[in-house]
Amino acid sequence: MRDNWPPAKIALNPEKRVLFLTKDLELIKQQLYDGLNLKMEDLTVDDLLDDINTDVMTPAWVCFDHDPAEIAKNAYAGLMHNGLRVFNENALKNGNFEVIVSGQRKGTGSSRETAPQCERWAGINIVIAASFAPIHAQNNINLGQIMGDHSMLERLQKGENIALEEFTSRYDKVTQIILEKGGLFAFAKLLKNGEIKLPPLDTPPRPMTMAEKIIARNLVGQVEGQCVKPNDPVIAQVQGGYSHEFTTAQVHTFLQNEYGEDYTLPNPSKFAVFEDHLLYAHHNPKFVPHMDKIQTLRDLQVEFQKHTSVRDYSAKDGVSPGICHQVAREEFIEVGDFIQATDSHTCMGGASNALTWGVGATEYANLISAGFTSIKVPESIRFELVGTLVPGCTAKDVILYILADHAREELTLNRSMEFGGEGLASLSIDERATLCNMATECSGRTGICEADDLLFEWMIKSQPHLDLETQKSRAVHADEGAQYHGGVHTINMSEIQPMVAHPGNPDEGIPSDPTNGANITDIGAVSIDIAYGGSCTAGKADDVAYYAQVCQAAENAGLVVKEGVDFYIQYGSGIVKDLAVNEGWHDLFDRVGVKLIDPGCGACIGAGPGVSITPEQVTVSAINRNFQGRSGPGKLYLASPLTVAASAFMGIISSWHEELFN
Repeated sequence: MRDNWPPAKIALNPEKRVLFLTKDLELIKQQLYDGLNLKMEDLTVDDLLDDINTDVMTPAWVCFDHDPAEIAKNAYAGLMHNGLRVFNENALKNGNFEVIVSGQRKGTGSSRETAPQCERWAGINIVIAASFAPIHAQNNINLGQIMGDHSMLERLQKGENIALEEFTSRYDKVTQIILEKGGLFAFAKLLKNGEIKLPPLDTPPRPMTMAEKIIARNLVGQVEGQCVKPNDPVIAQVQGGYSHEFTTAQVHTFLQNEYGEDYTLPNPSKFAVFEDHLLYAHHNPKFVPHMDKIQTLRDLQVEFQKHTSVRDYSAKDGVSPGICHQVAREEFIEVGDFIQATDSHTCMGGASNALTWGVGATEYANLISAGFTSIKVPESIRFELVGTLVPGCTAKDVILYILADHAREELTLNRSMEFGGEGLASLSIDERATLCNMATECSGRTGICEADDLLFEWMIKSQPHLDLETQKSRAVHADEGAQYHGGVHTINMSEIQPMVAHPGNPDEGIPSDPTNGANITDIGAVSIDIAYGGSCTAGKADDVAYYAQVCQAAENAGLVVKEGVDFYIQYGSGIVKDLAVNEGWHDLFDRVGVKLIDPGCGACIGAGPGVSITPEQVTVSAINRNFQGRSGPGKLYLASPLTVAASAFMGIISSWHEELFN
């Protein structure tokens, strides 16, 4: 932990160093191990590494440590070159660095707060990048990390002292105070004690987007009917939240450290814990040495649940109720809710016309203890869906198209991605969940879909206790004339072809990333070793129905899974598995050679069957991320459930059509 940070003026410590994360990975090694010191004036922004994801900063196995000081020892353990770590253990800490520098979109991917923690506890005080993924940026703010741009670094390296307000003036008044006080916990204590006064909002009545409307009706300390606009700093209530065994231990530890061993929560019934991420960790040889740490995480989650009485979704006899995002939308996310949880794919709940997004452990701990959350109203981008999907395409292809086009151009960055239009009605609620789920892959703040009768029917079927009229009254629709800073974009689903996101070439500076979109017709014959269907993105009821459609056609054609290919299907929840059993799909999968896995996270985070074992293996997967090393050392192509299933029987990446097996 740091004392007396930040100072009123920011200057470089002459005894400390600056680390540039360059696309030339050998240059990083020279800085780490040979004493090379670089200056910003020696480089261009294009020389710096883009799209550094949180899996690179702290791979899953690093997150088994809940103590940030231990996490810092393996900072950037996921950055690989020719199969070897660029950052050896303690490399960042031992390098005596106080500033770390990269290119565009720093901190994409998972919401894991361990990513900024590894930098902070390794001695980094200042983080420089051209742009930051929104959740990662917020996690930095919550920890009191100062963020700046490359021009500011150049000034610092020339010996200039820069006023703290230059670093903080880009933010709203609340965020400024959080940074000036050294982080979120210090801010929250001052606010609860009445030592900080927040000014009333002065935003006049205006047309609002869906995200803005949900935030506006949850405002704390404002007049009834107060409108909001993008970048308004607000204090807001939430209707619920959840954490899982990867993060709960930190939440529990942080609350004990800040409020004492006997801390309490004001409203535990609104919150839940899930045991879903690490049930199959023992299947990954890389994780086996860490099983004691994993058990510690489980034990601390049990301790937290008993201490607080939050809702319990622990595994029973080794079987999880399901992936937190899927179970949450099945069982307690309601239309119009505001939900926050410790996982970036929390945004999947947006399919229910709810405002949902992921937060770090610090923010979540503060939320459930203080009874409020501090947020900045996000900008919005609107996607008008028209047309209908062509055969062989699913919503996964739609979001891969948006990733390759709009997200790569940063149009979605830190924005609420709003989905509507006449084409939305042709997509099931599960398919809408796919769109919202992968908003975080777009570096968006969240995704949210318009409500309609199809949604209300799904909600009542999923949660029979709900009152239909209440759900309709809580639904939000964008006002006519609402402002979209990211623009309004028409997506003609009839023009989208089956797609993949290719694995890139990290050794050549082309990151593995979901934005690497390509039509299947353009990638040639790509032989596969593994086909994986599962995860929160692709373990829903409709996804399993897609797998069943292809498997039934294969069986009718006398086919089984291609020799040399392992085809895995992992159910997203117990409800989804029960559906598969009742429909006869479970037995169908078994007959054609599918390897079936009980509900939970798995290969998506490298924790379970379906991960690659060698760098030479090729996987086609329906998960959400193809970051290098996330699902094993091999090459991973992202694709739709239909494509994954079709490819499993063909042995090469293949789009699905009715005549494929004829």
